[in-house]
Amino acid sequence: MVKIISSLVAFFSVTSLFAQNVSPETPKLVVGITIDQLRGDYLELFKHTFGEKGFKRLLGEGLVYANVKYDFPYLDKATTITSIYTGTTPSYHGIVGENKYLPETNTVVSSFADSKYLGNFTTEKFSPLAIKVSTIADELEIASGGQSEIYAFAPDVSQALASGGHGANAAYWVEDYSGKWATTTFYKSTQAIVDQFNRSPEAISSTAVSNSWKPAMDVTRYNAFPYTKNIYNFQHFFVEDKKPSYKLFKQSPHLNAEVRSMAEKLLKANVFGKQSNPDFLALTFYAGNYPNALDKNYSVEIQDNYHRLDQDIASLLETIDKTVGLKSTFIFVVSTGYFNEQEVYPKEMHTSGGDFYPSRSQALLNMYLMAIYGREQWIKTYYNQQFFFDRKLLEDKKIDLRDFQEKAAEFLVQSAGVQDVFTSFQMLHGAYNQMIQHYRNGYFKGVSGDLFLELQPGWRVVPEQQLQTENNTRTRNNAVVSPAIFFGNGIKAQKIERTIDASEIAPSVSHRLRIRAPNAATGNILKELY
Repeated sequence: MVKIISSLVAFFSVTSLFAQNVSPETPKLVVGITIDQLRGDYLELFKHTFGEKGFKRLLGEGLVYANVKYDFPYLDKATTITSIYTGTTPSYHGIVGENKYLPETNTVVSSFADSKYLGNFTTEKFSPLAIKVSTIADELEIASGGQSEIYAFAPDVSQALASGGHGANAAYWVEDYSGKWATTTFYKSTQAIVDQFNRSPEAISSTAVSNSWKPAMDVTRYNAFPYTKNIYNFQHFFVEDKKPSYKLFKQSPHLNAEVRSMAEKLLKANVFGKQSNPDFLALTFYAGNYPNALDKNYSVEIQDNYHRLDQDIASLLETIDKTVGLKSTFIFVVSTGYFNEQEVYPKEMHTSGGDFYPSRSQALLNMYLMAIYGREQWIKTYYNQQFFFDRKLLEDKKIDLRDFQEKAAEFLVQSAGVQDVFTSFQMLHGAYNQMIQHYRNGYFKGVSGDLFLELQPGWRVVPEQQLQTENNTRTRNNAVVSPAIFFGNGIKAQKIERTIDASEIAPSVSHRLRIRAPNAATGNILKELY
C-alpha cells in the first residue's frame, strides 16, 4: 500500500512539473520591432500623452526588461540592430559602423555596399553579405526549408539588411534620393504590394513634399520637460534647398507611420501566418531627435514623435490581432541603446571638457612618427575615433607593426581630452582587461583601424575633414535606459529589474521559434522565456 501511494505521489509530482513547463505553441508569426534611440525614461515621462493600446499595453501585459546593454563601443543603428539579430558583437558579425573606411581608395562607403548586386527603386548597390554570421531570419529560413515568409521594413538600408539578414524574401528601406521603398537584387523575390505602392499617388515620393509635420495634439500637453524654454507650435516641411529632403522625412514620425502602414498592408493581404511554418516581419522605427527642432535639448518635437509612435504601435497590434491573432504572434521590441543628443551649452558656461580636433591630432602624431621612422605620411586618416596607418608603407619599410602602434599610442594618450588609446595588436594578442575586451568586441580585422581612442567625458569631436562622421556632441559615459519587451504568444506580464545583454535576444527568440540560434550567438536564453 505504501509503495502504491509513493508511486502515485511521484507520478503526480512529475505530471505537475511537466504541466508547469509546457512550452507554448510555436507562433505563426514573429514580429521583431527595433526602435532606434528609444529611451525608457522617455516612455515614463511621456506616458500621459499615450493611449491605452500602444506602449501602455506592451508595458502592462508584456515581459519587460528594464535595460539592454551593448558591450562594444561606438553604438549606432547598424551595429546595434545587427547585434540584436545575430546574437553577437561586431567582432564576429563584422558590422563595426553605419559606414566603413576603405584605405585602398581613401573613401568611406556604407558597410553594406556591394557592387555585385543592383538595386530595385535605387541606383545604389547593397547586400547583407557584409554580415559574416547568420541571423534569426536566416535560421528560420533554413529550418523551414525556405517556406517561411520573411520581410523587413526600415528607414535606412543598414537597418533593413541587418534585420532581414541573408534569408529574407526582401528587405526594404526608404531611398534617400527618390523616397521610394527600395531593395536589392540580392533577394530573389519582391513583394508586389510594395511595388504597387511605389507607383501609386500615395507613395512617399509623391506626398512627402506637400506634407508637413505639425503637432498631433494640443502642445500644452507636451509638458514633460520642465526645462523646455517655451511650448511652441511648429510646422516642419521636408525640403532643403528647394528640393525634397527624404533624409529629413526619415527623422520625423511620418516615416514611422509609413513603416507601420506597409506592415499592415501585408498583414491584411494575408501574407503572414497562414501556413504551418512561422513567418517573420522585421520593423524598424525612429525615436530620435529631429535635427531642425527649435529647442535642441528638450524639444516639443520628440514628445510629439513618441505620442504618434504610440498610436502607430496601437494600430499595428490591433491589425495583428485581427489578421493573425496576438496569441499566435510572438512580438519583441528592442531599443538600440544609444541617443544622439543635440547639446546646446550656454555661451557663458565653461565646462571641464573641451574640443578634440582630429586633424590637428593626426598632424602632431605624424610629425612625432617622422622623427622616429623617417619623413613619410604614416597615417592614412582618422575615422570614427580610430586612426588608420599606411600598412603597405610599414611593410615596405619593414617596420614592426606592434612597436609602431605602441609608440603612437603612448604619444596620443598624452593629448588633452584622450582618456586612453588601444591598439589593434592589443585587441588581438595582448593581455586583456575589461575595457580592452569592450573595445575588442567592436573590432573586426580588415575593417577596423589601428588605434582606438577613448575620449574623456565632456569632450567633443570637432570634424574638420570630409571623412568625419561624428555628430557634434560631447562624450558621455552614462548609459541610456533601453528597454526590451516581449509580448503575445502566451507571454505572461512581468517586469524584470535587471539589465540583459543584447546577445541574449536572438537565442531567446530562436528558442521560442524552436529553431537553432544564429551560428555566432554568444548569449544565454532568457530564463523567463523558457
